[in-house]
Amino acid sequence: MSQGARILVVDDEPQICHSLQTNLEKRNYDVTTAASGEEALEAIVRQKPDVVIVDLVLPAMDGIELTRRIRERSPIPIIVLSAIGDERKKVEALEYGADDYVTKPFGMDELAARVKSALRRTIMLSGTEPVFKSGGLSVNFERREVQVEGKSVKLTPTEFDLLKYMIQYIGKVLTHRTLLTAIWGEAYADQAQYLRVFIGQLRKKLERNTARPKYILTDPGVGYRFAHDVQNESS
Repeated sequence: MSQGARILVVDDEPQICHSLQTNLEKRNYDVTTAASGEEALEAIVRQKPDVVIVDLVLPAMDGIELTRRIRERSPIPIIVLSAIGDERKKVEALEYGADDYVTKPFGMDELAARVKSALRRTIMLSGTEPVFKSGGLSVNFERREVQVEGKSVKLTPTEFDLLKYMIQYIGKVLTHRTLLTAIWGEAYADQAQYLRVFIGQLRKKLERNTARPKYILTDPGVGYRFAHDVQNESS
């Protein structure tokens, strides 16, 4: 599915660009690099990549501004690279439209997994099915019905709306503000504790072990994501 996909790597450090290009090409991706935001915008028009990997620290136009400009033009998945301790910048990039982030230092296996996740999400969003299934979870969007391991689960209207929104962006990191604004409105944008209560309620209804959730995952200090590739849970 992802073999041969086009990836644009944006970083002003030549050795990092070279390393990422070499490793991603070994995984059969078609990789182009850019050393600045302006080069990246030109490459997007010219190459039409399937995924963009953006370092947050760039000359002239930083990664956050580049993310904002890309998102104004295209829904293309964006993965940002950030240093440890850059939680505020991660959140800012995600709120400007980035889909995911990888914290430096990182392993190539981790980055490749995020790329595959972004590509899967693009395919899913291109044609939303009326029924979503993952592991033992089944969600009928039209009927607003949820089943776990074949048993019906009753969600409140707000719980269902929250679950549906997360599934629609499966694999994407959704910040607290993004979720609160989407489900409850701008007036709740800073009520992170309010969101935690609803996430906790959903986990109690969907997860076999709430201490080790399989569906709704936490990105500490950033937000939540709905997981890919959840396996069936045997009794």
